[in-house]
Amino acid sequence: MKDLDVMLRPATPADESFLFDLRKATMDEHLRRAGESTDERAHWERIRYRYNDAYVVFQGSERLGLFKSVRDANAWTIVQIQILPAYQGRGIASHLIGEFLLQADSAGVPVELSVLKGNPAIDLYRRLGFEVTHTTEASLHMRRG
Repeated sequence: MKDLDVMLRPATPADESFLFDLRKATMDEHLRRAGESTDERAHWERIRYRYNDAYVVFQGSERLGLFKSVRDANAWTIVQIQILPAYQGRGIASHLIGEFLLQADSAGVPVELSVLKGNPAIDLYRRLGFEVTHTTEASLHMRRG
């Protein structure tokens, strides 16, 4: 993973078109399977949710994805992580989450996330030590630490 060389920078309004296309490319299939909305309004609501906590993932000058997280006193939450399909399977999400988990471990806080049922990312989260704490009709809530 030494050549991964990914960086994060805060999302800006100039990234919104990229974030919309990214969301559709990475989430539509999972949302449909879960019976959730894939309309434009729903996508924009999710993109704008906690926008100040959103970071665009870069490799060189190329935008690859999104990492959105919240750091509260009692737990940190991975709100969204999305990597363009062409870059999935290269360890990018694993690297980003791993770095986040190292920081959380140093701070002595657990990490939580929610994932739609049927999303293959569930396997990644389990490999990284997350366990299901509860479920809803559409998603699994997971926690590590």
